[in-house]
Amino acid sequence: MPASWTFAVARDDLGETTLIDGETPALSDGEALLRVDRVGLTANNVTYAVLGESMRYWQFFPPEARGLGRRWGLPPLWGFADVVESTVPGVAAGLRVYGYLPSAGHLVVRPDRVDASGFRDASAHRCDLPSPYNAYRATAGDPAYRPDLEDLLILFRPLFFTSFMLADQVIDEDCYGAASLVLSSASSKTAYAAAFELHGRGPRLVGLTSPGNLEFTRSLGCYDEVVSYDEAGGLPAVPTAYLDLSGAPSTRAALRRRLGELLVRDVAVGLTNKIPNADAAGEVFFAPARMRKRRLDWGREELDRRFAEAWQRFAGVVGGWLDVRVGAGPDALRGAWLEVLEGRTPARTGRVVQL
Repeated sequence: MPASWTFAVARDDLGETTLIDGETPALSDGEALLRVDRVGLTANNVTYAVLGESMRYWQFFPPEARGLGRRWGLPPLWGFADVVESTVPGVAAGLRVYGYLPSAGHLVVRPDRVDASGFRDASAHRCDLPSPYNAYRATAGDPAYRPDLEDLLILFRPLFFTSFMLADQVIDEDCYGAASLVLSSASSKTAYAAAFELHGRGPRLVGLTSPGNLEFTRSLGCYDEVVSYDEAGGLPAVPTAYLDLSGAPSTRAALRRRLGELLVRDVAVGLTNKIPNADAAGEVFFAPARMRKRRLDWGREELDRRFAEAWQRFAGVVGGWLDVRVGAGPDALRGAWLEVLEGRTPARTGRVVQL
């Protein structure tokens, strides 16, 4: 392999890709060099690219710094990286971190707020970007980390964070007084992780999914009932809260026609606060805002502890729901990107790439 490499996609055509060689970046004072080691590819990563302009996701890893024109973008990935060189006290070579990474061999960061839990990248171009994406969590200081669960953390951690916070809010608000909680995109990782947290804690859980994912979603056992989208208009007429993870206007319209005033809450769910289904919904669930509330309520250590406990419960069962496929090298990353982009990855499959 060359000293470093970069995989990029055309911003105006996400199916057009390029893979270029490059030199390992040199460091200035206050910087550290991460070698990107192991990452995942999910529909979440495609969403970052689709919303790359409006939500500024392309700005996290500027292509110009890697010899590419602005037509190109580096899809952000979640995964693990290792510090290979550092000028920053407390960030030593060999430190392994989890975080938001470029589709490239290396990343230069400017560590700030360094402590046993990790650090934040304070690089100038990232300072006004959403803060949850700038945190790099050291494995040694992470109560949710186990070496044998790395692949599950890669595929689920940012999604499970949303699921955990969503379930916390629903339960904290007494399930909105609903007799039924309906989740769209029920075969998605975010939806079924939330359902796992909510199952058996009050209302009946109903999952909505496409016909092709009915069998898989029913096999999970975390929903009381799973129906296809075209059956949404026939759900029982009881007080219902809708947790919308798909943003499909037709589904919302069918539920409103069927339930009328019995639709007691209509919540658009997303990791960002500007999601496509936000305007049509009654309200938006913004996971980082909920996290800030719980940090104030509980403190950071207690929030980490509760998250870790929930994650360990979920990790104990989700390994049986998912077949992890591991590829190797930048070419495998390109192949995984195209497969996920084209919707060819089965719901039961998780794509991980060792780089």
